[in-house]
Amino acid sequence: MKFQSVRQQVVDMSVKLADHGYFAATGGNLALKVDDEHIVVTPSATDYYQMTAEDVCVLRLRDLAKVDGDRKPSVETGMHAKVLRIRADCRASIHTHQPIASACTLLGQPVPVSRAEDRALLGDEVRIVGYAPSGTSWLSSKLAKALRPDANAYLLRTHGAICCGTSAERALRAISALEALTRDYLRERIAARAAQSSPQQAALQRLLATLDAQPIQELVV
Repeated sequence: MKFQSVRQQVVDMSVKLADHGYFAATGGNLALKVDDEHIVVTPSATDYYQMTAEDVCVLRLRDLAKVDGDRKPSVETGMHAKVLRIRADCRASIHTHQPIASACTLLGQPVPVSRAEDRALLGDEVRIVGYAPSGTSWLSSKLAKALRPDANAYLLRTHGAICCGTSAERALRAISALEALTRDYLRERIAARAAQSSPQQAALQRLLATLDAQPIQELVV
């Protein structure tokens, strides 16, 4: 089996992301760059708690031809390939449907990053990528146009998020940093609305309590 250790790393990362609620059932996917010619990608429609290293797909980066693996690669493979081709410095790309960041995609606005430690992981701003159907070249093209060398986190309109990093560890840390950032961003917006006298004030206060109750742990390899 080609690249067994990196394929096992994909399995371990996927289980960790599922344990923390960033992957759910078969939702979410990731890719790691093995070298300048190959990537490994999560398989399509596979329960991450049942996935094995043999299921993980090895693809040629330039044309996504399959080199090894028992299953079909994720439908979002093209999106990951765009990231790993354009951002040659990156070794990992992770796409999630994480709850709070995904909620922020409904706003259709970029999210500013104020804390220095978050900017080191995410960039100065989390950019918004316009809507396109999941798994399409249209979505991959929209993401490619949004990619910047100093931005490692992106919100996919009404869909989810994608983060990249120079290592698997940094990409995982970016995922949890993005969830904490978007929680604080939503909290500030909701608190500002709740401070106004309105019929929705009680509901907004309940939303604040829900956000405050969300523990966010840093993801590490």
